[in-house]
Amino acid sequence: MRLRIAIQKSGRLTDSSLDLLGRCGLKYTRGKDQLMCHGENMPLDVLFVRDDDIPDLVQEDVCDLGLVGLNVLEEKRLAFRARGLAPLFEQVQLLDFGHCRLCIAVPDGFDYRGPRSLDGTRIATTYPAILGRFLDEHGVQATVVVLSGSVEIAPRLGRADLICDLVSTGSTLAANHLREVETVLASQAALIRTPVPIAPEKREWTHRLLLRIDGVEQVKGSKYIMLHAPRSALPAIAKLLPGSEAPTVIPLDGRDDRVAVHAVCRENVFWETLEQLKSVGASSVLVLPVEKMLA
Repeated sequence: MRLRIAIQKSGRLTDSSLDLLGRCGLKYTRGKDQLMCHGENMPLDVLFVRDDDIPDLVQEDVCDLGLVGLNVLEEKRLAFRARGLAPLFEQVQLLDFGHCRLCIAVPDGFDYRGPRSLDGTRIATTYPAILGRFLDEHGVQATVVVLSGSVEIAPRLGRADLICDLVSTGSTLAANHLREVETVLASQAALIRTPVPIAPEKREWTHRLLLRIDGVEQVKGSKYIMLHAPRSALPAIAKLLPGSEAPTVIPLDGRDDRVAVHAVCRENVFWETLEQLKSVGASSVLVLPVEKMLA
């Protein structure tokens, strides 16, 4: 039996989702309009679907796994609960891509002084459940206008007074003479899995794929540092290595007083970091990217 994973057919998560699977070792061939492709070296099929269909496909056990934005996931959770249904898809982990925010934005000149300023307004959005929760939490009485797209032009068309929409850079808001005033939800990509116990034939590859995804995510932005240093400088060097665990220390051949230090740094390594390392006695400092790692 083959695993199935659902990803966004086209949009801001598509390329990053495919890159993640590629970094996990998946090889595949996809035609231009192909909605499913088969892994050539793994028993894994990738389904390309609308992002808001992904939680449903996982909930109904059509797909074993899904890569979807938290904004879609949370909207689905709230919609299920509003219908008296339990959302059964399980969130496995957050992924370091697809970062954006669901924001309330008002037209230029709107006198915004906090959530109470929204009383009596019409707010256009494609996320009525999330927006409704925000309004309820702040005791705001406003009309939610549900649109399927082009939310940012709703005020200019007279369909709403302001909007609640996803924002990445803010350039689209600026182009439509809008400005952010409230963040309703911070979003990023998430990995979800089916609530149904995975068949024994799939368990090994499910475990391997989840382990690989975790390994890829762990090293994003990480660097591997190698350097030489006096043994006496080790305490100072260990303090300067950003976000690292205990470094590996290797004696240098024929030098009792000097060692080689290797460490994986999980935080940014800046030029200032290298200069500080050098100032305490480090030399031959080499910084390399880390592609993948298994703990």
